[in-house]
Amino acid sequence: METIYVKRMREVEKLKLQLEKKLNVKIKILGRNVVIDGSSLDEYDARIFFDAVNFGFSVKKALLLKEEDFVFRVVHIKDYTKRNLKVVKSRLIGKKGKTRRTISLISGCEVLIKEGEVGIIGDAEDVEDTETAIINIIKGSKQSNVYRYLEKMNTLDKSDFSIVK
Repeated sequence: METIYVKRMREVEKLKLQLEKKLNVKIKILGRNVVIDGSSLDEYDARIFFDAVNFGFSVKKALLLKEEDFVFRVVHIKDYTKRNLKVVKSRLIGKKGKTRRTISLISGCEVLIKEGEVGIIGDAEDVEDTETAIINIIKGSKQSNVYRYLEKMNTLDKSDFSIVK
């Protein structure tokens, strides 16, 4: 049994029965705290799910973590640069969200930028490539170089599977 603080409780309250079924745990709501009860592995999965929801991902996107090989990773911007946080966030978001959206489309990962952190949900291999791309933008690489890197990694991943056949 584990207790987790949840910032966005309304969404969790609305979908409580579905979440219990999909996460394979019993959920008890006590104010802004959620008590989860189940096997230790299911509790661990539920904890990661709630971490993603607390980060800002929707319940629907956070439920992707229940699929095999999907992971949630957080990149702390200040770990990779001493530059102005506002400037770095602007580079990560791009004009009207274009950079963030392009990274999401090329990598196939869900990317969310908030305060001094970037959250990523996706397939384990794709998340590693996306994390590297985001770190490169934080360090000052051009967006076009990062897009090229992600496209290259995608073609490498796909070509690896064609060799196996």
